[in-house]
Parts: sequence; C-alpha cells; structure tokens
Amino acid sequence: MGHIISDLKENFKRGNIYIQLIYINGGVFILTSLFLILLKLFNRSGENILLYVEMPASLQNFLYQPWSIFTYMFMHADVLHVLFNMLWLYWFGQLFLYFFSAKHLRGLYVLGGLCGAILYMLSFNLFPYFSNAIESSYMLGASASVLAIVVATAYRQPEYQVRLLLFGAIRLKYIALFMVISDLLFITSDNAGGHIAHLGGALAGLWFAASLNKGHDVTAWINKLLDWSISLFTGKAFTTRRKPKMTVHYSDDKRNKDYDYNAKKKAQNDEVDRILDKLKKSGYESLTTEEKKSLFDASKR
Repeated sequence: MGHIISDLKENFKRGNIYIQLIYINGGVFILTSLFLILLKLFNRSGENILLYVEMPASLQNFLYQPWSIFTYMFMHADVLHVLFNMLWLYWFGQLFLYFFSAKHLRGLYVLGGLCGAILYMLSFNLFPYFSNAIESSYMLGASASVLAIVVATAYRQPEYQVRLLLFGAIRLKYIALFMVISDLLFITSDNAGGHIAHLGGALAGLWFAASLNKGHDVTAWINKLLDWSISLFTGKAFTTRRKPKMTVHYSDDKRNKDYDYNAKKKAQNDEVDRILDKLKKSGYESLTTEEKKSLFDASKR
C-alpha cells in the first residue's frame, strides 16, 4: 500500500497541470464517496454536510459558505459525472498546453469555475422562472472550468482539427460552438444550473483568450493568489531571507555565452512560431514527429 501511495505522489509531482487537476478531482471524489458510505453504514446521511462545499443559488446561503465558490468546482455527483469531466479535461488540457502555459491552464480552470458560479447565482436570482428553486438549488462539478479551457483553445486555434469517433475530423470552433448552443437550449431543463454555469465558463475562456491576444493575462491575479496560498501552506511564505549583495563582473567569455544563449533562444522561438503557423494552416496531423516533440517541449517551458 505504501508503494502505491508513493507512486501516486510521484506521478502527481511529475505530471502536467491537467494531470494534477485530474488527480485532485479524482481524489476528492473518492474521499467524499467513502465518507458517504461510512455514514450510511451507521444509518446516517451526509448529503446535507456536503452541501457546505457545493455552490448554492441563494445569495443568503452563499454568505454563510463563501468558500463554496471555489470548492464546488472539485466536487462531482457520481462516477459518470467525474469521468466525463476528467476525460474532457485530459483531451483539451493537452491541446491547451500547445498554445498556452501550465499556469494559464491552472488559472483559467479557477476563473472558469468562478465565472460559472457567478452567472449561475445571478441567473437564479434574476429570472422569475427560477424563483421557486433558489433556496433548494446547489451546484457542483468541474464542467464550467473545463468548458473555459475548451473555448479558450478553440478561440486560439479555431481551425485545428480533432478526430472524434463516428464523426471523423472536426474543427475546434465547431466543437466549442456545439457545446455552447446545447447549453443555451437546455437552460430551462432539470439541470438548468449546470448549463448556465457552463455558459459562464465559456465566457471566461473567451475573455481569457481574447485578452491574452491583447497582451493582458486575466488569470495573473488568480495564479499569484494560488502561489501565495501554496507557499503559505508549505511554510515557505515565512522563510524569506536577505540575499547578500554581490558584484558581478562580466568577462568576454561570459558575454559570448550570453550572446550564444540569446541567439539559441531566438532560434527556438522562431521554430515554434513556424510550427504553429503550419499547425493553423494544415492541422496537427501534418506535423512531423520532431515538430510535435518541439511543440510539446515548448509548452512545458
């Protein structure tokens, strides 16, 4: 058992950010499921307890549990719910990292969840159609976060083609459009809150990708907050040490090394730009094995 836990920890540390998010979601689902099973063995119900980490539609209920705007995006109702969300996160997490960074994915996952929760709460309190369901409605799931990643990827490379079983090659823009339209058509269904949250996540993905094209990263504040929280949790936030001042003398050899490094860096960036242009025009399948590797390596830098 110890070896299994060690392997899981090692895989988590070495995995890409989307793999780490899948681990977190899967781990939370297993722990909450075991908690509910344990309570049921004692003829107790834990459903009301879990409501404190789910997102309420009622503003009054939310004021008593403000943390739920973050925790709900890691909660899932059943096996199929978490399975399909994690499959989408796995597929589009890989594509996302071809065009953006790991920190962008982490920040957008949270931003998509936040925007989904806000739109969900606003809609339930704004439209009379939901007035009778406000007090009893709660939401959970990573769907809004995942859809933000899907839409951002489709916005960045709309002509990129992926192969779907039974449908063949389909461009990303059509996949994103289908998901958004289907959510719009079902906002008055039994799962209205979920579909509204999906639309909030889609808007977050569009906002992120469009803003980044203009040079503004709307996830920067989220990543700063997450980095600070992680450092606080690990104790590194209180271990700041004054670095000694030192004088640096540059020799001709050092200058030459810097010049070589900058030249090599520019050549790598030019090559990635060339591959991305080829990807946009001809699709992923047109890339050689070496080009795919170069693109993958660039996404991890």
